Amino acid sequence: MSNIVERFLAIPTTAISDATGGHTNLDAKIKPLLDSYKIAGRAVTVRLPDGENGAVLEAISIAQKGDILVIDAKGNTNRAVAGDFVASLAKGVGIQGFVVNGVIRDIAAIRELGFPVFSLGTTVAAGNKHGGGAVNVPIAIGGVSVKPGDFIIGDIDGVVVVPQGEEEEIIKKAEEKMAKDEAREKEALANGEESIREYLAKALAKK
Repeated sequence: MSNIVERFLAIPTTAISDATGGHTNLDAKIKPLLDSYKIAGRAVTVRLPDGENGAVLEAISIAQKGDILVIDAKGNTNRAVAGDFVASLAKGVGIQGFVVNGVIRDIAAIRELGFPVFSLGTTVAAGNKHGGGAVNVPIAIGGVSVKPGDFIIGDIDGVVVVPQGEEEEIIKKAEEKMAKDEAREKEALANGEESIREYLAKALAKK
């Protein structure tokens, strides 16, 4: 695990969002299948025709260990981009997880795999395999542009994208934000109601 991955995993997405100015948060409807999921890694992007999922296998075949498949499924909630078998293939080659603006199926089995999936939900219907799709091309997912190699961080609060080349800057800003928040909380809660009222008075005086 790289140092950058370890550092991102130690930072909540809320702090990363603050560090990016909130401009690269995926749509709040894209949620983890389990609250415990936490991912941080490079994006391998997949663009799918509506209702298709064939290109997901191509993406799995070229992904590196620790990568995250970011799948543009056009918001389709009728047909799944993957089920437990495809998730097993991805986990088996070291892929860290999927982020999808679409749905998956076989949710119970995928949860048992311990394979993180962030999606719009689940369905019973399999995706079509009529062809088409593209891998490692710029995509738009959840209202955000994602390029191959961008950093993807996800947890219970949602998913944030950090453009490639900005990782160190965003980590530094996020760590500084966390330190400030910790100091603020410590000050505000130090003496119960008394310190809380003092903090509120100061905050309101700044308006």
